[in-house]
Amino acid sequence: MTFVSPLTLNKFNSNTKLIFSLSTAPAFNLAAEEYLLSAGEDYLFLYINHASVIIGYNQAVVNEVDMDFCIENDIRIIRRLSGGGAVYHDSGNLNYAFISDKKESPLNADFLRPVIHVLQQLDIPVEAGKRKDLWLPGGYKVSGTASHVSKGRELHHGTLLYESNIEHLKRSLNPEKRNLIARATASVPSPVKNISSFLKEEKKDPFSFREFVKRFVDESMKYFDVGTLTSFSQADVEAIEALQREKYSQREWNYKM
Repeated sequence: MTFVSPLTLNKFNSNTKLIFSLSTAPAFNLAAEEYLLSAGEDYLFLYINHASVIIGYNQAVVNEVDMDFCIENDIRIIRRLSGGGAVYHDSGNLNYAFISDKKESPLNADFLRPVIHVLQQLDIPVEAGKRKDLWLPGGYKVSGTASHVSKGRELHHGTLLYESNIEHLKRSLNPEKRNLIARATASVPSPVKNISSFLKEEKKDPFSFREFVKRFVDESMKYFDVGTLTSFSQADVEAIEALQREKYSQREWNYKM
C-alpha cells in the first residue's frame, strides 16, 4: 500500500465550531451537512447514523446495493451531495464532516490532518492514502471520504469504522449485478477492518464505541481549541427537517439513477 503524508497546513481556523448531532437518522444528518454548507462558518460536524447505505451523487443504486438484503435488514439507502463511492453506516461507525469557505488551493487531503492527529492521540496509527482515505497498518481501510464544492463553500466528509457490522457492510454493498447503468460512477472496493478489531490484534484494550466517540470529541475540541460544543437552534432544526422531508427522504432523490 502506498501512502501519502497528511499535508502540513490546517485549513480550518480557530473559529471552527464543533457540532455533535443528536439524531441518528441518515436523512437528517445529510440534510444538516447541506444546511451547514450554506451557513457561512467553519464546522466540524460529527454524527452517528443507524444502519444505512450512503451512495455518491453520481451513482446508481442498482449498481452498488443489494436492495433485497437492505430491505430485509432495515438498512436505509440515502444519496448524498458529494461524489465518490457507496459507504455503509451503522451504530458502530462515527462520521465526520468538515465544512468551510472554499480555499484557493485545489482539493487535497489537508482536511484529514485533524482526524489523523486525533486518532494518533488515541494510539490508533492511521495514514492517509492516495484517494484521501485512511488506512491501518496491514493495508486495511477504516475511513473513506468524499468532497463537494458549491457557491464558494466546500464539504469534506468521511466515515470511521470502529465496531461496525462488517458482514452487513459487505453484503449490503454487494449487488447481484454491477454496471447495469454504465454511465454511473462505480465504487472502488477495498479491504476493510474495524479499528476495535485492529486494537485487539495489537494486544491493546479497545474502547467501547461510546468511549471512543467521547475521546474523539474531546481530542477534537483540544485540536481546535474549542471550549464547548455548538448546538443546533430550534430554527436550525426546523430548517434541516424541512430539507430532510423535501429532499433526503424522497425516493426521487435517493433512487434518481
